[in-house]
Amino acid sequence: MENSINKVLNIKDRVIVYGRMIKFSHTIFALPFALSAVVMAWRDHDVVVSDFIWILLAMVGARSAAMGFNRIVDSDIDAKNPRTVIREIPSGLLTKKDATLFVVGSSALFIFSSAMLSKLCFILSFPLLFFLLFYSITKRFTKYCHLYLGFAISLAPLGAWIAITGSISLSVVFLTLALMTYIAGFDILYACQDIDFDKSHGLFSLPAKLGAVKSMFISSVLHIMTSIFLVMVYFTFKMHPVFLIFLIAISLLLVAEHKIVRPDNLEKIDIAFFNINSVISILFFLGVVVDAIVRNLIY
Repeated sequence: MENSINKVLNIKDRVIVYGRMIKFSHTIFALPFALSAVVMAWRDHDVVVSDFIWILLAMVGARSAAMGFNRIVDSDIDAKNPRTVIREIPSGLLTKKDATLFVVGSSALFIFSSAMLSKLCFILSFPLLFFLLFYSITKRFTKYCHLYLGFAISLAPLGAWIAITGSISLSVVFLTLALMTYIAGFDILYACQDIDFDKSHGLFSLPAKLGAVKSMFISSVLHIMTSIFLVMVYFTFKMHPVFLIFLIAISLLLVAEHKIVRPDNLEKIDIAFFNINSVISILFFLGVVVDAIVRNLIY
């Protein structure tokens, strides 16, 4: 009996370690956008419970594979960086073999879930997985790795839309662009923490190449673009005016994010990165849900 309890505890501990390795809590940045695409597609297309479940599993599989692969590729670099040396592979909590098996399993989950959605999703799952995994290499050769990350993650709502509708529309392209600029913008801010480390180890990033001041300006421009693209989502999806309340709140939060993170003061970077951005993603999803409810009540 005691051995069985210990095994359960060990499994629980390992699940927690794997969850920390892939920063599972950060799923909250992109998942609300993918679910929003499903809600929006629901207007003109049938959505069954199984679709919702397979999209969720595909999201979990894809992101877990990408993050796990990133941790494997960056493990040697992470071991040299004081900020990341405590991560699971450098600290010895997980081996590269453990992480590799995890990536293979997560990739299989993503591909299988895509196949359960449609033949088209199954076919597209392979190039999409490549795009997601390739991000981990970009910091070796381009300072625009942040834009690539934004692009890779922004495929989430596009993929969810295709899973339900089997097509692409201008409306969901604006949603994809909004997520792309949003992710790229705050990833640039986050990279400001590693300017000295990236320079000394020959790694590429906008902050390392341009400095914190110019990089934060570019981040601000990207987040202005995010607000513009969200307004385009409002018009192209013909959202109810109530949705504008959420867009205003999101824009104000983006402004606040850039107010509390300054080139000479990065102490509140974690607040901006996780707390504020989490609220922004949730607010967008709530706005889409409220819009759907109001539209149903009116029409």
